[in-house]
Amino acid sequence: MPDLQEAVDAALGWPVDNVAVAVVGADGTVRAAAGDQRRPFRLASVTKLLAAYTTLIAVEEGAVEWDTPAGPEGSTVRHLASHTSGLSFTDGVVQARPGAKRIYSNVGFEVLGATIAAAAGMPFAQYLREAVCEPLGMADTTLDGSPAADGVATAADLALFAAELQAPTLVHPDTLREATTVAFPGVDGILPGYGRQRPNDWGLGFEIRDGKSPHWTGAHSSPRTFGHFGQAGTFLWVDPDAGAACVALTDRDFNPWSVAAWPPFTDGVLAAL
Repeated sequence: MPDLQEAVDAALGWPVDNVAVAVVGADGTVRAAAGDQRRPFRLASVTKLLAAYTTLIAVEEGAVEWDTPAGPEGSTVRHLASHTSGLSFTDGVVQARPGAKRIYSNVGFEVLGATIAAAAGMPFAQYLREAVCEPLGMADTTLDGSPAADGVATAADLALFAAELQAPTLVHPDTLREATTVAFPGVDGILPGYGRQRPNDWGLGFEIRDGKSPHWTGAHSSPRTFGHFGQAGTFLWVDPDAGAACVALTDRDFNPWSVAAWPPFTDGVLAAL
């Protein structure tokens, strides 16, 4: 069996100036790591995982419900979280009726954050800090701007979050299970950077691997794998079948280098587990 540390160290050969990678086991321990675990990186859309988890807590606390109206007419918190509200990517134009298409939408997550902030009576960034970051000890994670893309964190902090995603302590396991199950099955859409997917499966804030091809995870990632990647050259995946999660943060924007590097890296990690 390949050595896990060697598989993780392969990230040090990526064409980036700085990288930090961590593999977290289902028991919450960091099984291998490479790069500066305390260096802050822009998360880009990996921020959505933190926003999604904050949403789960808001639902459990009763601040909102999944069926609370939010966004365009007929849209709900559930539609916003699963990118089926019909809102466009960045300008807020309504492009489809709710539930009809998977339109990946930053503005949809901004509406989601604003809805939760209004219901909770505090800024979304404060809710995220108090509900997620402080309980998990994520002292170096911040949100200064959009809940869709403006998070900053270290690999050490996201390793704590990856542990939470495998053994939740802040929400009931059934709540996380629902969020990582396909919402609005059979809906097609475009996966940014990878083209149209039929279907484009998504949970409630969490992208689901299923049978998508091409994809940013590995050829051997299980269909149940969930997570997100970001245009800042970042990703976090959880593979329940493998019993592990992986965090990768870089300072080079997503482009063909990441399309080429990430899947074989993930397959190397999975082979070494």
